[in-house]
Amino acid sequence: MISVGFKTDKGNLRSGNEDSLFLLPDQQLYIVADGVGGHNSGELASRMAVGYMAQYVAMNPIAAVASKKDLRKYFLECFQGANALIYSKSKEEEGNNGMATTTVLCYLDATDCYVVNVGDSRAYLVREGVMRQLTEDHTLVQDMLRSGLLTKEEAMMHPDRNMITRAIGGEETIEPDFYRFETCPGDVILLCTDGLYGEVSANRILQLSTEYSSMHELAKKLVDEANEAGGKDNISVVCIRIGG
Repeated sequence: MISVGFKTDKGNLRSGNEDSLFLLPDQQLYIVADGVGGHNSGELASRMAVGYMAQYVAMNPIAAVASKKDLRKYFLECFQGANALIYSKSKEEEGNNGMATTTVLCYLDATDCYVVNVGDSRAYLVREGVMRQLTEDHTLVQDMLRSGLLTKEEAMMHPDRNMITRAIGGEETIEPDFYRFETCPGDVILLCTDGLYGEVSANRILQLSTEYSSMHELAKKLVDEANEAGGKDNISVVCIRIGG
């Protein structure tokens, strides 16, 4: 039994919401996207990404994938198709120039979780009171952190900490990261945009994830706390609990 809750909010300062969510519970597929670009291009990019992926899954059912090792190729082709669509759209109209979107996707089968991401929308795993970030941000600051040019404390305060180095639609080709792990009863998987973790500390996210058994209540509480902390960006979260 898998329980799911989700919520998206424009935050306190933004006039619109450039985040998009897509849930397909019957196939255990969940997607969070955060668009970037001027005017309404970010909103368009995130919606195009989740819309394309939804159509891709509908036309190519995951159940038809021959083996687990073929899932990497399956999702790579899915992300590449979304990238080509958005990249082409960004070239058609001057107002859409530079439009792109981060995306994090989660797929669950009977025993495993698969996570695919591009950009800085994240996936977390909470297990037995410990939270682990599953994805790595594709940002300038993360590159500097990995190279030893910044400390974690410096990275958190760096003025360019939101500068993305990889996004769907940003370049002609895309290379998503792919992760797989075995799930356990009681696991909580969180997908979110930077509007959540930019306002709410990892320790607080962990605390709430262990306090709330309802995923709907957890999603609402996380978004509420992000808004209470400032709500400077759009906020989106999908909360998934593995039953036992």
